[in-house]
Amino acid sequence: MGKRIMIIFVVVILLVLCVKVGADFWTKRTLKKVDINEVPISQVADGDYLGEAQIKPVSAKVNVQVENGKIIDIEINDHMTGLGKKGEKIIDQIMKKQSLKVDAISGATQSSVTITKAVENALSQEN
Repeated sequence: MGKRIMIIFVVVILLVLCVKVGADFWTKRTLKKVDINEVPISQVADGDYLGEAQIKPVSAKVNVQVENGKIIDIEINDHMTGLGKKGEKIIDQIMKKQSLKVDAISGATQSSVTITKAVENALSQEN
């Protein structure tokens, strides 16, 4: 009976590793296709801008406030994520740099990129 449990344990571990490696591969492949375009924030009119993005299975909806050619606030209205909650810290980097060219949050890359893309989509709207 002990040998059978050991075999089941090894099979489960191998299955979990395969799922993890496959998910990591799929995420990297998906993110390579996402372009974040710089938006000249200094040229964006004052106002509130709503934007959303989805890079399956992650999605984000944001509200971006611009005043005097600067982002003064980014509010995440909705963020559907698995383990990428810490990716929400990307808004601090965007506001500090006043740029969309920021490094993703380690361990939450897909959420970071999705939120950044939502901000880009918000700022790219024509009013």
